[in-house]
Amino acid sequence: MEFPGHSLAVYKEDVELLQFSLNLEFLEAEFFLWSANGYGLDVTAPQLVMGGPPPIGGQKANLDFVTHNIINEFANQEIGHIRAIFYTVGGFPRPFMDISAENFAKFFDEAFGYKLEPPFDPYRDSLSYMLSCYVLPYVGLNGYVGANPFINGYKSKRVLAGLLGPEAGQDAVCRTYLYERAAEIVFPYPYTVAEFTARISELRNRLGMCGIKDEGLFVPPRLGAENRTTSNILSTDYFSLSYPRTPAEILRIVYDTGNEHVPGGFFPAGANGKIARDFLKQPWNKEKTH
Repeated sequence: MEFPGHSLAVYKEDVELLQFSLNLEFLEAEFFLWSANGYGLDVTAPQLVMGGPPPIGGQKANLDFVTHNIINEFANQEIGHIRAIFYTVGGFPRPFMDISAENFAKFFDEAFGYKLEPPFDPYRDSLSYMLSCYVLPYVGLNGYVGANPFINGYKSKRVLAGLLGPEAGQDAVCRTYLYERAAEIVFPYPYTVAEFTARISELRNRLGMCGIKDEGLFVPPRLGAENRTTSNILSTDYFSLSYPRTPAEILRIVYDTGNEHVPGGFFPAGANGKIARDFLKQPWNKEKTH
């Protein structure tokens, strides 16, 4: 039997959660496609954008042969993810996104607490690019883990599990790539790769306002696997399970505002779908948020 008897394929509640994930799938698809090929969904899969505006700031990255092949494969996987969600629960137009070097530079400046000189450029070389990739797939992974307990339909569950697998795989590839270079200095800055990952993870925890759900490549033993390791090639909790994040926590991070009601960052006009748009309609209580 391919599915349980006497059950629904997709519950009404599943639709909003799975559609919410389209925002990150669109973001990753455009970032990977532009970086690998110099063009995005408007060329590779125009039917999926549904009239949504093209992203700003995308450009072809200066990638070596191996890194280019990795990112090109990621890019095409993301197209498949968008299709899978569309086929299962329907979709919405591509949101307006900012994947410019300037936007990434702002994020990295916040991670280090001051303006890096020269500004961080994700498109500069393979290492810089993989550091920028550290920012994205992991958040998508968190979102799928967080959505899992609230998905009920057998078809919805199958799609979510199928999305979670490659999303976790992409994050693992990025982290392994960086782990192998953990002690390298990221030219032209005086910081190692490991320091970059720690700062990015700390920033995402601060923005998400969710405690520790993000860890760099090295951690104190109390956060290591079974409290026995400082090596942290995968970011996991006390039981070595993947951390979950809620839609609100994810929006605080990708908006780079620490507030799900205030768009910015990668989504200057806000994310799409009912969950994200409802947050934008709600009043912002600064005292509660901060």
